[in-house]
Amino acid sequence: MTNLTSQRRLASKIMKVGRNRVRINPQRVEDVESAITREEVRKLVHEKAITVAPIVGVSRGRAKVIQSKKRKGRRKGPGSRSGTPRSVISKKDAWMTRIRSLRRKLRELKTNRTITESTYRELYMIAGSGRFASIADMERYAKAHDMWRKR
Repeated sequence: MTNLTSQRRLASKIMKVGRNRVRINPQRVEDVESAITREEVRKLVHEKAITVAPIVGVSRGRAKVIQSKKRKGRRKGPGSRSGTPRSVISKKDAWMTRIRSLRRKLRELKTNRTITESTYRELYMIAGSGRFASIADMERYAKAHDMWRKR
């Protein structure tokens, strides 16, 4: 293998790029080897015997695929989660989900005439105070306190 370090160095200075980006045409190695002055190297650059390799970046292809999958809701399993359950679902979001489901259930019970208007209001106020952890908890409470409408 021929030593072209000085030619590569000159070419990199002339073309204002790093030495690793200087590409020498394998068919023109003898011409490049014989070039020892800046002028001769400049001539070879003009003749395209010495060229500049394009900048190689990191491909975003894989990242875009992952991003699109995450948009669809994939890759969100327990192995991808870090932190406490509260960091995954905030305290406020958990509360909103719970209170909405409780109030939805209360409306349903009222329209089905399972509970009276006054019982509905009472349970609604208790639910708002944060007493019930779930719909099942609220139903247990209503049953224990004999709040179901008598048939």
